[in-house]
Amino acid sequence: MSSIRPCAKATAKALVVPVVLLSAAFAHGGEPARNPPVYEVTHLAPLGGTGSRGNAINERGWVAGFADLPADAARIATLWRDDEPTPLGTLGGTHSSVPWPGLNNPGMVVGIAQTDEPDPLGEEWSCSAFIPFTGNTCLGFVWEAGRMRALPTLGGNNGFAAGVNSRGQIVGWAENDVEDPTCTGTQVLQFRAVVWEPTPDRIRVSELTPYPGDTSATAINERGQVVGISGICDIAVGRFSAVHAVLWDKGTPIDLGNIGGMTWNTPMAINDRGEVTGFANVADTEAGDFNAQAFYWSRQTGMQPLGTLPGNTLSQGHGINARGQVVAVSFSGTGGTRAFFWEGGELHNLNDLVAPGYTGLLVDARDISDSGEITGSAVDHTGATVPFVARPVGRQGNP
Repeated sequence: MSSIRPCAKATAKALVVPVVLLSAAFAHGGEPARNPPVYEVTHLAPLGGTGSRGNAINERGWVAGFADLPADAARIATLWRDDEPTPLGTLGGTHSSVPWPGLNNPGMVVGIAQTDEPDPLGEEWSCSAFIPFTGNTCLGFVWEAGRMRALPTLGGNNGFAAGVNSRGQIVGWAENDVEDPTCTGTQVLQFRAVVWEPTPDRIRVSELTPYPGDTSATAINERGQVVGISGICDIAVGRFSAVHAVLWDKGTPIDLGNIGGMTWNTPMAINDRGEVTGFANVADTEAGDFNAQAFYWSRQTGMQPLGTLPGNTLSQGHGINARGQVVAVSFSGTGGTRAFFWEGGELHNLNDLVAPGYTGLLVDARDISDSGEITGSAVDHTGATVPFVARPVGRQGNP
């Protein structure tokens, strides 16, 4: 659901974008506006290819995401522990990835992996937006203690694992065996939001109570609250599949609203206070073109847009921690692609919060831990895309 645009050089002057409309509304969300944090940035080792990214970070400082192999022959789900990469393998196919914040504090990792079985219906499925399409089926996986296991579907051929909490509850979406006439593109089968609960002997899959339409679950917090999308079958990667942004609280689906558009309403993360970030269209075209901005949602504020950095027209919220701090990406337009950090009603170019001496460019921020550590992707001095960890070391203006 996300796309990274070519990068422009970061501006030297700090960019602080006050969100005036939202200052009162955010009295209950995020910390009070104050001097922003300062970060020291570390690049994580790749696996020999030209592209890699951190998409999840836990309280131990572990990072999960993907890394390309030498000659970019394959994209592989990867876990970085103490900044060193461990490739997690596949389910028999060529590619795998941890495309969402799919890492919990004990170290369980969830994501997607191709199998060695051709898809009998020729579906491209949701995985094709995140890993190269090979024509094979793609399933959600859970990796723990060196072992990758496939997550069962609801009777269909494909699945997708997005989030996991520290209780080991995994959320995502899976196909059933019903051919849905609302499907578009190559999609044939319905898909539904699910929760998987692995045990040593088996993995139980349960369908979440559907909001009207096909549904996908994207994130879960420690309280068991789940967020996701609902709409028609469509292409199984947002757009008209994401007419509604949904919160499941004690199993009951609630519509989170929108910020002006009726497509691409996509929650990406939920913290333990029930605050949500993601992205949603601010206006629509008949074709459902992507025209989204990052949002913040709470029960007190409803869904509110966070805006973009100067020179950009689009943004996507990706991660939110217990403090209500949001990390995201701002892109398209003349400003290049840049990671941003939101706190207490103020939007900051993350590059302007980095301690002196850093020579890379932070192009996308994907997740933030409760301790404030951030991961995402950066462009290094060679032009390669690498994962990073930004660790807070103080606040601007503090002695």
